[in-house]
Order: sequence, then C-alpha cells, then structure tokens
Amino acid sequence: MKADKFKILLVDDDPDIIEFLSYNLDKEGYNVYSAHNGINALKIAKDKKPHLIILDVMMPEMDGIETCNELRKIKSLEDTVITFLTARGEDYSQIVGFEAGADDYIVKPIKPKVLLSRVKALLRRKRSSEIEINEIIQVGDIIIDRDKHLVRSGKEKFSLPKKEFELLLFLVTNKDRVLSRDQILSKIWGDDIIVGDRTIDVHIRKLREKIGNDYIKTIKGFGYKFEES
Repeated sequence: MKADKFKILLVDDDPDIIEFLSYNLDKEGYNVYSAHNGINALKIAKDKKPHLIILDVMMPEMDGIETCNELRKIKSLEDTVITFLTARGEDYSQIVGFEAGADDYIVKPIKPKVLLSRVKALLRRKRSSEIEINEIIQVGDIIIDRDKHLVRSGKEKFSLPKKEFELLLFLVTNKDRVLSRDQILSKIWGDDIIVGDRTIDVHIRKLREKIGNDYIKTIKGFGYKFEES
C-alpha cells in the first residue's frame, strides 16, 4: 500500500508537536488527521478509521492511556496500530501503555528520519497482521513451512518442537507487534495450563539459538516483539 493510501491520526495537546509531525508525514504522502485531546481523537478515529494512531500520553481531559483503552473497545478500530509518543521514558509508563493496548512506544524528541522509519515499520505491522494462512511464510531470511513444520534460516533447515514452532509462528504472524507474556502463554499454552515465565524465556532462548538473535526483541518487563532484521 502506498503512503498516500495510509491514514494517520496524530493526538497531542502541544500544537508544535502536531505541526512537526504533520509536516513530516504530509511530505511523505500520508493522509494526516489531528486531534488535541482524547475526546476529539475518539470522534475522529471512529469517522476516519486511521491505519495508525500516534498518541501522546500526558493530555488534559482524557489522557493517552484512557484514550487507548477506549480506542481498543471500538470494533472498527481493532486492527488499527497505536503507538504512544511521549517525553516519558520510564519502564512503568511503557508497560502501562502496552497493557492499554498500544503496539509500540516512541520517546520524544525524535528526529524526522527516525520518525518516518518508525512509522513505516508500524505500518508494515498493519500489513503483516493480515498475513494469509499460507503454507509457506517468509520473513527476511526465515522461511516457515506450516505444513511440514520446517524452518529455514539462511542456509540452515531444521524441524522445531511443537511449542517452539507455534511460538515462532505466533511471533512472525504478529510481526512488529509487542506481545505480552500473558498473550503468549494464553495462545501457546492455553489458559488452563499453568506454566511460569521461565518457560517462555527458555523457548525464546532456543529459538534465538536457531534463527539468530536479531529477530526476537525483548520488551523489558512486558514481553517480546518479532522484527524483520
């Protein structure tokens, strides 16, 4: 999808930030909308159905966390990518944002080239979330054969144990999306089976040993994200 087909909603109470973001995104051909508070953001989001929402955390009336929670309740926006843009970089703030349903977190100030790079990555996440259920999936140097349960990484080909394969497939089909430990446990092991966080860590370590360390990123205190290297 071309840049001018993507709709981006900017939400920030600082007009200078809105102007900076709008200028750089407009220049790249994106369709850009803006709101100065969470209440207006909800109205615009329902009407425009943006592909990506860049959302400030610290806002009057309705802060970004509450706004994100409300956005995630709207059925027509369930596939919309949401990233927080904030000057706060504490782990706690990031974790609260992810728990509210955010897909990523950008700390400001941010340089234009970095901003555009992050936006492109987030919109790839939008496309990859709709990956068809094909027998063969390729991401970077990794090729996954769903039917044969085989994985090729570069020149190496190997068969993965069932849980490792399911975990890798879950991460890949949610490429560029931050997945919490609870989401991973529920999807791979089920809600009725009690396993500890250490179980996930061990499986992630084994996957990294086979496909390399560049693909699976650790989000401290929250979970993991698969990125194309």
